[in-house]
Amino acid sequence: MKRRLSIFIVAGSLALASLPAGSARRPRYGGTLRVEIGETIHSLDPAVPATDPAATSAKNQIDALLYASRNADGTFSGLAGSGAFRVTRWEAGKHATLSANNDYPGGRPFLDSIEIQMGRAAKDRLLDLELNRTDLAEIPPEEARRAAERGVRVSTSKPDELIALVFIGGRPVAESALVREALSDAIDRSSIVDFILQREGEPAGGLLPQWSSGTAFLFSIIPALSGAKEQWAGIGGSPKIVLGYDAADGLAQAVAERIAVNARETGISLTLSPISNSASSTGKADARLVRIGLPSPRPREALLGIIREAGPMAGVDAAPLPDPASLEQIYERERTVVGDHRIVPLAWIPHVYGLSSRVRDWRPPLAGETWTLADVWLDTTIEMR
Repeated sequence: MKRRLSIFIVAGSLALASLPAGSARRPRYGGTLRVEIGETIHSLDPAVPATDPAATSAKNQIDALLYASRNADGTFSGLAGSGAFRVTRWEAGKHATLSANNDYPGGRPFLDSIEIQMGRAAKDRLLDLELNRTDLAEIPPEEARRAAERGVRVSTSKPDELIALVFIGGRPVAESALVREALSDAIDRSSIVDFILQREGEPAGGLLPQWSSGTAFLFSIIPALSGAKEQWAGIGGSPKIVLGYDAADGLAQAVAERIAVNARETGISLTLSPISNSASSTGKADARLVRIGLPSPRPREALLGIIREAGPMAGVDAAPLPDPASLEQIYERERTVVGDHRIVPLAWIPHVYGLSSRVRDWRPPLAGETWTLADVWLDTTIEMR
């Protein structure tokens, strides 16, 4: 606990040091925060689910501003007007205006309002950040370095989203333990982080990041090429692996192409198959690349959440863990799942946000948290365009 507290203190000090001059000024009320998101949300009713995981995450961010109570599954409920903001304008899938709730029990937020533009492509969000046309927008991790070089103020969360390869339970190729292990051993995770993610992330050998579990270093991230070649050579029938990825996700495509290169280098027969962005869609794939958000900073809850999300596709049982569970118990469960190679961790990536120079007291959320926009204020002395 002392070690984690020290880490948080250091991280907070660095975050304060990175703020523009004048950030120590006293918070001010007023102003409109301009936000852009890539997703489209068609209903703000907490009882109406979003259409896909990305939209679900974005909807939760907005719901957290409108409703005070949160359910066990992470969704929100409660009376309209119970949150820090209220909806004053709504165009489904396009635009939302949220205004400060003067009666919010936690105290009126500093912002007068929040303008949210939906369906903005990553390139458009980046351009608007560069031109100071928006105040807050999430940008792809692989674009973080380029954005900073072009003058965008960048805020990065802890690595809290797992990119993993999941073998699909019941597929003949996927049921071969030798096939699963051979492909896992062939993948160069460090090259994915260094070249595709531009070092904005961490190679993943386990199902939990180091900052959460403290045991990620016990899982190997080094490819075992000679072992993979020998394993594949010993498999009869020349199996072919079809790897599916979300056709709308450029990062997933780049990672899939890198895996295909690794496979060819070890003689593994692998083809790529773009599929729909539905979380349950697998097409003709034997394995699929998935992105799983860490549901909690606590290792027990985080591990169970990841297994529950990827497990049904992989045929992995989400057996319960004691509550509370020791780090040894958590590690043993993680080691068992990883050792079966049905869920193959590849990389941990952070959420990266671009901010305008007038945003103050922004903090990137921890895993399972939502944006704390009720605490954000704007330095209205800085000119906006």
